[in-house]
This record gives sequence, C-alpha cells and structure tokens, in this order.
Amino acid sequence: METIISVKPLLAVLASLLAVPLILRTGDRPNLREFWSVLAGVIKFSIVISMVPAILSGHTIEYTLVTFYQGIDIKFRVDAFGLLFATVSSFLWIITTFYSIGYMRSSKEHAQTRYYACFAISLSSTVAVAFSANLITLFVFYEILSLATVPLVGHKETPEAQEGARKYFLYLLSLSKTLLLAGIIIVYMVAGNTDFQSYGLLRDQPGSPLLFAGFFLFLYGFAKGAVMPVHNWLPSAMVAPTPVSALLHAVAVVKVGVFSILRVVFHIYGVDLMTRMNLGITAAYVVTFTILMGSIIALSKDNLKARLAYSTVSQLSYVILGAVLLTPSSMVGGILHIANHAFSKITLFFCAGSLYCAAHKTEVSQLSGIGKKMPWTMAAFFIASLSMIGVPPAAGFNSKWLLAIGSLEAHQIPILVALLASTVLNAAYFLPITYKAFFEKDETAVLPHHGGDGHHEEIKEIPMVVVPLVVTAIISLLIGIYPDYFLSLAQEVIR
Repeated sequence: METIISVKPLLAVLASLLAVPLILRTGDRPNLREFWSVLAGVIKFSIVISMVPAILSGHTIEYTLVTFYQGIDIKFRVDAFGLLFATVSSFLWIITTFYSIGYMRSSKEHAQTRYYACFAISLSSTVAVAFSANLITLFVFYEILSLATVPLVGHKETPEAQEGARKYFLYLLSLSKTLLLAGIIIVYMVAGNTDFQSYGLLRDQPGSPLLFAGFFLFLYGFAKGAVMPVHNWLPSAMVAPTPVSALLHAVAVVKVGVFSILRVVFHIYGVDLMTRMNLGITAAYVVTFTILMGSIIALSKDNLKARLAYSTVSQLSYVILGAVLLTPSSMVGGILHIANHAFSKITLFFCAGSLYCAAHKTEVSQLSGIGKKMPWTMAAFFIASLSMIGVPPAAGFNSKWLLAIGSLEAHQIPILVALLASTVLNAAYFLPITYKAFFEKDETAVLPHHGGDGHHEEIKEIPMVVVPLVVTAIISLLIGIYPDYFLSLAQEVIR
C-alpha cells in the first residue's frame, strides 16, 4: 500500500471554510451569499471525488498540517472509510444548500447569513473529521463541529430553541471534554500515539480492564452517536429549522458520532483485540437496546420531527452494531448503512420541512389526505420510509440484510430477533403516515372550528423545497439497486 503525500485533504477541508468570509460580506445580497455556499459545496465535492481512483487502488493520501509533540499532531489521512463519509457529506451539503434556499426564504427565517456561515463551518469540520489521521485531529474538529452547530440548533431564538441549544451544548461538549479526553489519554499512555492504523493501533496489546473501560469512554463520549442514555440532546435539537435537522441527522452531526465510534473499533482497538476482550458482543447488546427502545419511543410520537428523531436514535445504532459484531458481513453492513441512512433520512426531514412550509403541518395526526395536495412530498416520504424499514430495492435493504447475515455469522440469534423486531416497529411508525396521507380523508381541512385552517384546498408544494427531496429519494433507490460505489469502499475498509 503506497502513501501519497498531497494537499488535497486540506483543500477539501478549507473549501467551505474559505467561503465563510464571502458569505458574511455578501449577507445583504442573498443570491450572491447563497452562490458562495453552493460553489464551495461543488468545489469540496469535486476535490473529494478526485481522490477516489487512488483510494480504490489501495493507496492512502496524507498531509501533516502541524506537529506539536512526538505522537501529537494535526494530520489528515484519506482512506476508504474517510472517503465514503466525505463523499456522502459533501454531496448532501450541495443538495441541502439548495433545499435551504427554498425553505429559509419561504419561511422568511431571520439571521440567514449567520445560518449559511455556521453551515459552512460545520461541513468543513465534518470533512476534517472524515480525513483525520489520529484521535487528536478528530477530537479537535469534533469539538469545532459541536461549537459551530450550537447557533444552528438555537437559530429561532425562542425559549424552546434556547433550551434545546443549551442541552445540545452541555451534552456534546461536556461529555466529549471529559469522557473523550480520558479515552484519548488512555490510548496515548498505552500506545505512545493516537494514530489510526489499518488493523488497529492497539491490536497487539494484552486485554486489560483499563482498555475495556476506555472503549466505553469512547462509545458514550462520542455522544453524537446517540447511544442511550446519552441521546436526549437529539430530540431536543429538533426545535431547529428543518434544514438544520437534516444537517444533524444525515449530513454531519450524528454521522460524525457513529463514524468516530467506528474509527475506534476498526483503527484504534482493532478486530483482534475487540474479539479477545469480548468487547464486541458486550457493545452489541448495549446498542441493540438502543435500537429497540428508539423504535418503541418513535412509535409513540405524534410530532413528525420527534418521530424521525427517535428513528435516528435507533438507526444510528444499526451502524455501530454492524461494527461491533466483528464479522465481515456485519462490518460491511454497518459501514454501508452510513450512506444508506444518510440519503433516506435526509429525504424524510426534507419532507417534514416541505409539509411545514406548504401546509404548516407538524403532527402525524394532521396529515390525513395531505398526499392529494402534496403528492411529490408524500411519494418521496414513502420511498425513504421503505429504505428505513429495509424493503428492497430501497437502499436500506442492502445494509440491513448484511447486518442480519452478520448476526448469524456471529451466532447471535437474539440480536437477529431484535433486528427483525425493530424492522416491524419501523414499519409500524412509518407506513401509517403514508396511509393517512393518501387513503384517509381530512374531515377537518375546511372546518376551522374543528382544528382545520380552512384553506386545505390552497396548499401547494414549493418547487425549491420539493426538487431536492425528490432527488434524494431517487438516489436512495438508485444506491439500493446499484450499491457498487459505497459497497466497494466499505469492503476496502475491512481488508
């Protein structure tokens, strides 16, 4: 395996960061402000994609920014895993920017310049995490991402938004500064550095209670992964505008959490050490609990974004489960689910935003008959729902199938049963939404005294909002039918 020294990883990180001053300077000219955001996204994605041939050929790309001390540096390293995550996040940022233009303008949101600036910083941090060569670099940009997204969560500046931002801040920053730093110190003490290595930095270390405890410091310290009980920040953050929710759930924040946990599993501890210490099976049952409880809570929520939030809590643990089962099929399935969930869940949140912008509907109970007025939105919602459930040919089927095979390879029948039960729960909280939208009649739409707004017949979909969600819905189908790109990268990770 050849290591290529190149500035490309740094350029990919800087692309959206350099757009921030341009966005701020042109805040009074919305078209130009949003042009910089789109242009930066296109440049970032182009740089990321330009590295694909080298990575698929088995090479890695490195660039050291600064060395503070032996074993402590800010360094970027592009491998198959980082490239997969960067591809998803940089591409979806472009789509989300177009969606944001339609949503923010139609909703007449305030402080849009601040929104786009924070958004750009968030995506720079996300790609920096994807390309981090060690735990130190990952930790630095993980924290920058947390700080950059606090203003986005509290964007509406209502008491509820401020409370959501406060909880978000306390969970993500306090946990990471305590648990994560403790875990990183343990790794540094044992190994003398924190570099990610193909088969695990600690793979030759004897198992010990210290390393056992260290793993769970990472599992819960990376609170963006939302493993129960450190998940409450995520539903609380749903007070943010819908494009921010999409950022949290699909493009950046939660994916950074599970990506970081998988980095620790694969490239710090390694499969051999995880197996010797029985860490994999222990963690598998921990996250299986999150999968089931997240689904059960989602089933009880009438607020659409809250239902989607708890669905995310559950779905994130599918990714972690695949990694910690430590079988070839499960690991590929977990990695693949990062991409599959991203395209499907962003579609669902885009649909929730479309319903709010066009019809001011936020509750599942309000959606009876809405499919006749918003057919594109609800058709896309249905397609993305099938992916979340795991119905072929939607994307989610591929990763869930591999997770099921992986649980059999690991001889974990209880986990297989839990996966099947969760699939049934997924269907139970997603399919009734589509049924209500297309097959139930809205008896209150023209009766204001019954809770309707009296203007159901005037509801019209907003093109700038609808086009992005249709695109992501179609892609979620296409990557289910043609999974080769993400599948090849996932397979490269575990070689």
